[in-house]
Amino acid sequence: MYWGTRADDLIVKAMIGLLERNPNLPKERVDDVAIAATTQEGDQGLTLGRTAAILAGLPMSVPGYAIDRMCAGAMTAVATTAGGIAFGAYDVAIAGGVEHMGRHPMGGNADPNPRFLAEKLVSGDALNMGMTAERLHDRFPALTKERADRFGMRSQQKVAAAYAAGHIQPDLVPVALRSEQGYGLATMDEGMRPETTMEGLAGLKTPFRPHGRVTAGNASPLTDGATVSLLASADAAKELGLGVKMRLVSFAFAGVEPEVMGIGPIPSTEKALKKAGLSIDDIGLFELNEAFAVQVLSLLDHFGIDDDDPRVNPWGGAIAIGHPLASSGVRLMIQLARQFEQHPEVQYGLTAMCVGLGQGGSMIWENPHYRGGRKGK
Repeated sequence: MYWGTRADDLIVKAMIGLLERNPNLPKERVDDVAIAATTQEGDQGLTLGRTAAILAGLPMSVPGYAIDRMCAGAMTAVATTAGGIAFGAYDVAIAGGVEHMGRHPMGGNADPNPRFLAEKLVSGDALNMGMTAERLHDRFPALTKERADRFGMRSQQKVAAAYAAGHIQPDLVPVALRSEQGYGLATMDEGMRPETTMEGLAGLKTPFRPHGRVTAGNASPLTDGATVSLLASADAAKELGLGVKMRLVSFAFAGVEPEVMGIGPIPSTEKALKKAGLSIDDIGLFELNEAFAVQVLSLLDHFGIDDDDPRVNPWGGAIAIGHPLASSGVRLMIQLARQFEQHPEVQYGLTAMCVGLGQGGSMIWENPHYRGGRKGK
């Protein structure tokens, strides 16, 4: 539906929506704007943070920059600006990401250094995200196609239920559309298939390998989208009367073999937990990016969490909603923040995702609405 919409207009629209929902924030108080994109060219180029800030109506005094960590672009934008706040350089910052995968396929115009393959630094499969998912199935026999399909089906069902309950809509920003049919308005996510069945999933093609296990039913679809968030120090939030949705406790990024990039969130989560002085049992809600079902399942198996644990992606995820690469990290945060409001018995939550070329990113958040009760299991 965004085929006729520019990528920079998507992020600008999201930023305008963010500013409208925070009327107490004087625009000149924004210290920096970090906007991520994986493919920084065309309408996703030209230092997005700065150009989007100007187009969104922020004063010329507000600087901005672009950032790239592939799928974890928005997550890295949040981590970087949050670090600036913790250091004392910023009081308020805006961080987010955009990806127009219709206009800019991942790696479309990239020119990987031939030494990656010639010197066997990485496998040729490492540059194909679908093949990295197939390799996870190879490495861990317990990660069966049936489990991946069931997880994909449940994601579709949970997203549909969350929409029916009105949980997701409050955080969406309507976007005007233009197509051959005329003008319209985007008010909800595309790609949802709540009618999905295990029988239907079993018959889907495996595009990355004959008789493989990764299909369109247990992987995220190609999607366009943008997300944005407002970060502030505790003092600035109090001064400006900003509603506090979450408090960042710790974050971590980690590297793994690019051929099995899907396990990246495992070491990054372990690092983030260690920095926070917490264990996995302290986490009461998980928002894990569903680039592929097998990636989420590998993390759950590592930490001994059941596939159907109600703490995990309670409103579904990217298999149903899509994964517009650099924007997805903040979507996970937005959903976790809304779930925190509904679960004052939960103290800590985790957002985590795998990242192309063999990385993982994890952030641990504290619920400001916590009133005591269960932490994790």
